[in-house]
Amino acid sequence: MNIQGLDLNLLRVFDAVLRDHSVTAAARHLGLTQPAVSNALARLRALLEDALFVRTPSGMDATPFARELAEPVRQALALLESALAHGPGFDPATSTRAFRFYMSDLGQVEFLPPLVERAQRVAPGLRLEAVALEVEDISDALAAGAIDLAVGFLPGLGPPVRRQPLFRDRYVCLMRADHPAAGARLTRKAFLEASHALVSYKGGHRVIEEALERTGLARKIALRVPHFTVVPMVLERSDLILTLPSRVARVYQQRGNFKSLPPPVPIAPADVAVHWHGRFERDPGNRWLREIIVELFAE
Repeated sequence: MNIQGLDLNLLRVFDAVLRDHSVTAAARHLGLTQPAVSNALARLRALLEDALFVRTPSGMDATPFARELAEPVRQALALLESALAHGPGFDPATSTRAFRFYMSDLGQVEFLPPLVERAQRVAPGLRLEAVALEVEDISDALAAGAIDLAVGFLPGLGPPVRRQPLFRDRYVCLMRADHPAAGARLTRKAFLEASHALVSYKGGHRVIEEALERTGLARKIALRVPHFTVVPMVLERSDLILTLPSRVARVYQQRGNFKSLPPPVPIAPADVAVHWHGRFERDPGNRWLREIIVELFAE
């Protein structure tokens, strides 16, 4: 197709429907009427000669071609939006810029509540979006401007990605307060005899398995899940043990009847940092958000 015939607003509609899986929700987020979004989709379908979305019981499902377009369109819109929002400076009190960042679900438990609270107070027009990414895709997303920052224990990120350390977090074993192993300390014997939950997370928390392998220990894994957030509800109703960073364990302990104990083997602590690409070092909005995160979380 000839790109000169493509209206940028059509791509905004495409991205919104892709995110919301709904024409109605997309129209609401874009501040448009539902017929306007439907008409924009019809124009884009004609230009690209593809259905793009198919209505299903669970919402608007993207076609294979639309899924191929999704990330390039999202990155292009993010770069353009960032460039237009920067101007000569950045005023958080009046800015309507959208900031996108990577945090694991574990990181979101700790970082999002205070970050959203601060943003609502000092920058009410900002939009924050936590983006789901595979860990190996974070560096490219930072370089492309598809995300502004990545926060967490991400030892695989290196130059030209830059980092500002926030804190060092030790690992603990979390269990329900009346767990059979919840004594004054967690012995190696009790640790090995217990059943464990394992989160199949591709990020830096692989250090837990590496520490156990070095000591020749093998846990009995009774549950494997892809995310951390569901595990506390499982721990409350079982004798499973979860090994995780202590700061998040404290959040769970404040909300439920849990106990945490140091693991019976040494595990290197997690060095948590905020990361950004060198291209955006001097971007005033990016710098402002980095400074807020450092102020809120750095030790």
